Amino acid sequence: MSIIKDFLLQLTFMVIPIFTYFTFITERVKSDKNRNVIMSILWGISILFCMSFPVSFGQNARLELRIIPLLLGTLYGGFWPGIFLSVLIILYRLYSGISIGFYNTFLVLLFTLPVILFFQKSFASSHKDKRIKIAVGLSFYYCLIGLTFFGILRGFSIDHLKVPIIHLIFVVVVTWFFTMLNETIREIHQLRSEMLNSEKLRVISELTSVFAHEIRNPMQVTRGFLQLLDEPDLPKEKKEYIQISIEELDRANEIINDFLSFGKPTINNSDRIDVGYQLQRVVNILQGYSLKHNVEIKTDFLDNCWIYANPQKLNQSLINILKNAIESMPNGGMVWITCTSTDDGYIKIIIKDQGIGMTKKQIDMLGSPFYSLKERGTGLGMRVSFQIVHSFNGKIQVNSEKDIGTEVIILLPQIS
Repeated sequence: MSIIKDFLLQLTFMVIPIFTYFTFITERVKSDKNRNVIMSILWGISILFCMSFPVSFGQNARLELRIIPLLLGTLYGGFWPGIFLSVLIILYRLYSGISIGFYNTFLVLLFTLPVILFFQKSFASSHKDKRIKIAVGLSFYYCLIGLTFFGILRGFSIDHLKVPIIHLIFVVVVTWFFTMLNETIREIHQLRSEMLNSEKLRVISELTSVFAHEIRNPMQVTRGFLQLLDEPDLPKEKKEYIQISIEELDRANEIINDFLSFGKPTINNSDRIDVGYQLQRVVNILQGYSLKHNVEIKTDFLDNCWIYANPQKLNQSLINILKNAIESMPNGGMVWITCTSTDDGYIKIIIKDQGIGMTKKQIDMLGSPFYSLKERGTGLGMRVSFQIVHSFNGKIQVNSEKDIGTEVIILLPQIS
């Protein structure tokens, strides 16, 4: 019974950091850096308790689960938490005295930590099932290396290897369980956040439906007077400005419709359109806006870039993205817009700027409702842009480097 109690105590040391993190930290601490620091401390405390209260199998046989806090802390936290936890293990083991156990611990970490760090990036970008496989595989590798060095230092005999073999099996099973538990709680937390966002969208939809009528009335009046001003003897340039203004009022009306039907499937009136022509229209619309921000727009459009899409919705998406590119350069700069065809049957649109850029975390959050890098932004512009591109069976990819710039790549199915 004493051994079972010790096993349960070891498991408790694993559970406490996970539930502490998701219960108290995720809601209160917004910075990822601070979260990593706090979680590293929690995993470090778990390691100290695991090493202080091992499962004893007699006079020299000890079993503890320090590998699991080390493994989960490194895989979820990254390089520096992994280094911190490893140093903590070595220092604590050194404090207990230099012995064969210390050399075994040091050699195992020396051969396993680089491997764990190597797989950390793959782990961070993988889905749930692959994460579990990576964690279980690394725990098996850690225990196998430990078993090997244990045999080298103490001799390969059944009596000596019995406990390490039990340790290997137990660690692999417990790693699978706690990685599954951690991923499941993360999924529940993510679903909860999405439900909160959905509730915000519902409130916006209700408010928009209330004010939409009052917003449309002055827009229709403005549109009517612009049509009256469009006399035959006006200069061509002024007639073009009036036409653009009318089209932008129509686009604003379409945006209101998007708010009213946000989150609901819409029927697209798609046509065969030339992407290069639509891009040039978008550039013309935002030409004055770009000059105001001291931004120069350079274009390179291939002829006959035909796709099947709704021109108004495509323009809305492109305007949102180009406007973001212009606003990302507070001190001015250059925006490049290109349109080419690819060998695999897509029209490729690239919008590249010299702006402030984004981190990987910020890129991952793009398209999320109410997430914006602008002080007064709502994030709905990029979300709508993503939805529009996807509704045309297209793909959108964002590449960015902090303080260097951002590149938005849009791929749309080409038609002949």
